[in-house]
Amino acid sequence: MTTQLETTGPLERKLALTVPMAEITKAADERLKKMAKTVKLPGFRPGKVPLKMVQQSYGQQINAEVMGDAVSKAFSDAVSEHKLRVAGQPSIDNAESSDENTIAFSATFEVYPEVPEVDVASVEIERQQCEVTPAEIDRTIEILRKQRVQWEAVDREAQDEDQVTIDFLGKLDGEAFEGGSADGFSFILGEGRMLADFETGVKGQKAGATVEFPVSFPEDYSAENLAGKTAVFDVTVQKVEAPILPPVDEAFAKSLGVENGSLETMRSDIEANLTREVAQRVRGATKNNVMEALASQAQFDLPKALVDGERQSLIERAKQDMAARGMKTDDLPIPDDAFREQAEKRVRLGLLVAEIVQREKLQAKPDQIKAQIEEFAQAYENPGEVVRHYFSDRERLGEIEAIVIEQNVVDWALSKAKVSDKTVAFDELMAG
Repeated sequence: MTTQLETTGPLERKLALTVPMAEITKAADERLKKMAKTVKLPGFRPGKVPLKMVQQSYGQQINAEVMGDAVSKAFSDAVSEHKLRVAGQPSIDNAESSDENTIAFSATFEVYPEVPEVDVASVEIERQQCEVTPAEIDRTIEILRKQRVQWEAVDREAQDEDQVTIDFLGKLDGEAFEGGSADGFSFILGEGRMLADFETGVKGQKAGATVEFPVSFPEDYSAENLAGKTAVFDVTVQKVEAPILPPVDEAFAKSLGVENGSLETMRSDIEANLTREVAQRVRGATKNNVMEALASQAQFDLPKALVDGERQSLIERAKQDMAARGMKTDDLPIPDDAFREQAEKRVRLGLLVAEIVQREKLQAKPDQIKAQIEEFAQAYENPGEVVRHYFSDRERLGEIEAIVIEQNVVDWALSKAKVSDKTVAFDELMAG
């Protein structure tokens, strides 16, 4: 086999190859003889079909298979010979005979770029910090109380935080419209679930009241027939119920899984959960800052094949997400530049991180993987079972390894870069 390598672009290469015809013929003959031992044709017992008839029936198929195998092997050998790192699949032209003794073909493909070393010492990175205070614990307890709310009917005007049950009928230009009526409909005032005009019209009413009021729909309302218009609603209030929150006592603590009902233990458990959640979010935010800073310092050509593959993955993920929301995606038009910038960013960062991991020897160690799994497991009721599950699932284990490697890169960057610490409020961190 002879090869000739040509550079046709920053990352594009073209290999011209020739394969001896004798190798093709020999391999095809051997495969036909092997097939003749088991092939079945009408009128012949298995293994008794004349070789010439096997050739007539399967010769073209065998030649194509052998040719494909020869081209694949020739390309693989040439890549090894020239020490190339191929990105994506090669485009191989139709093989044709260059003379009686050889088959000639060419393969066009891309190679991985040389990733430059990042001057991490000059990079500025913001590291987030956040503290869990007693106020956050108190607020969490209030949220948990509201999740266990009970409702008590009251004989007074409805106010914020009350649950009202109503019958309503909406009319547009005097005509009822689709989706504008319901009986026994309940909602909580002040949550913003309903349009502001609707809540205002119901607020202040008592059980048994009947009221009529206008409701203005915003210009960007999802129902086109209502967007920007004003409807009139007839509403009858069936019930007004006030929230009754459970007291913070032993029974409440037990409802949260604290077996002995200790309020001190309950607060400690809540603090531990919040601290774990804060730590994960802080790490995530800091990791994003590190990756953004590293990517901004590294500029290099990207293989189109990798970018196109990543872009297609992002499109498929977006379609799956929309399908999960009940949207039709079969005829969804996807612009050529959709997700391209995001795909380029992800590919660039992936190549950069891989190079840093290799160069700085930041591969995940077994004890790091074990520690990460154990940390994840603490959020579950039976941590030991979760740990065993992770170690028995290769795919899950691979996900954990990737997380550890990324964290190793983050720690490495933070140890060398110009780092500034920023204290973030609890609410801001949780809203991010």
